[in-house]
Amino acid sequence: MSIQLGPSKLEQPVILAPMSGITDLPFRRLVRGFGVDFAVSEMIASVGVVSGNRLSRERAISAPDEGLRVVQLAGCLPDAMAQAARLNQDHGADVIDINMGCPVKKVTRGHAGSALMKDEKLAGEIIKAVVKAVDLPVTLKMRTGWDEQNRNAPTLAKIAEDAGIQMLTVHGRTRNQLYNGTADWRFISKVKAAVSIPVIGNGDVTEVKDAADLLEQSGADGVMIGRGTYGRPWFIGQVDHYLKTGEQLPDPKMSQQFEIVTAHYDELLSHYGEERGLRTARKHIGWYSKGLPGSAEFRGKFNNIDNVKEAKTALDNFYQPLLERQAA
Repeated sequence: MSIQLGPSKLEQPVILAPMSGITDLPFRRLVRGFGVDFAVSEMIASVGVVSGNRLSRERAISAPDEGLRVVQLAGCLPDAMAQAARLNQDHGADVIDINMGCPVKKVTRGHAGSALMKDEKLAGEIIKAVVKAVDLPVTLKMRTGWDEQNRNAPTLAKIAEDAGIQMLTVHGRTRNQLYNGTADWRFISKVKAAVSIPVIGNGDVTEVKDAADLLEQSGADGVMIGRGTYGRPWFIGQVDHYLKTGEQLPDPKMSQQFEIVTAHYDELLSHYGEERGLRTARKHIGWYSKGLPGSAEFRGKFNNIDNVKEAKTALDNFYQPLLERQAA
C-alpha cells in the first residue's frame, strides 16, 4: 500500500496528526526518528500567516532535516487561505493541508475548522483557491459531518476531489461529538466509496491492532494517529511495523524511554527558550510519566518548578529508581 503525493511516495502511510500545542517542530522531529515520513504541523491560522503574527510564523517553522514538510492551514476566507498557502510554499512547505475538522469552539465560532462542513459552497471555494495558489499537493482533513443528522463527509469529499485535493483524512466523529463516544470507522468507507483519491482514517487508534481494525472496517488507504502518541512518540513506529509485518514491537526499555524524554526536554528548551520550553515540557513530561510508580506525586512537584536545572534534576531523580530496577 502506497500513496503518491506529487513527487513524494508514502509507503504504508501511518501519519502523525496535526495537534495544536503538540506537533511542534521538536515533537515532529522526535516522531520522525521512529520511521514516520508524514508528520503534519500544528494548525496554523491563515489570517495570522498573512498578517505576520508571531505565533503563526513560529508554528510554520520547519527544518532541513525534517523530511516532508506538511503545513496545515485553517480559516474561512478563500483569499487569505490562498495567500497563506503561497507564503508557506515560498518558505519550503512540501504539502498544504486544509483544516475542516477542528471541533474546538474558538475555531468553529470563526466559521473555520469543522464549521466549514456546514457550508459546502464556501468549503469548495476555499479548496479551489488554495489548490490554484500553489504548485504543491493539497490535502484536506475533516470529520464525518457537523452532527449525526448532517454527516456529509462523502459529499464534501467529492467536492474536494473535483477541486483538486489529492488526499483526504476523515476523523470518524462528528463535530458535535468533539472527542466523546467512539470513532465510526465504518462510516469512513462511505467517503472511500465516493472518491478515487486516497482516504486516510483517523480516530481512536491507541493500540497497534486498532490501526489494522480501522483499515479493515473503513477500507482506508492509511491511518492518521494523534492522541495515541501522547507520551508515546514511538507508538506510530510500532503501528507502522505491525501493519508491515504483523509483529508487535515492545515498548522501549526504561533506559531508552529516559533518553527519549530527556532529548525531548532539551529540544524544547532549545526551540522555545528556557521559560517557555519548561512550560511546554510539563504536559509532555506528565504524559511520559503517567502510570509509572510515584508519577502523580512527581507531576505535582515538576509542574511547580520554574528553574530548568531543578526540573532536570527532578526528572533524573524520578527515573533513577526505575532505571535501577530495570538493571537489577
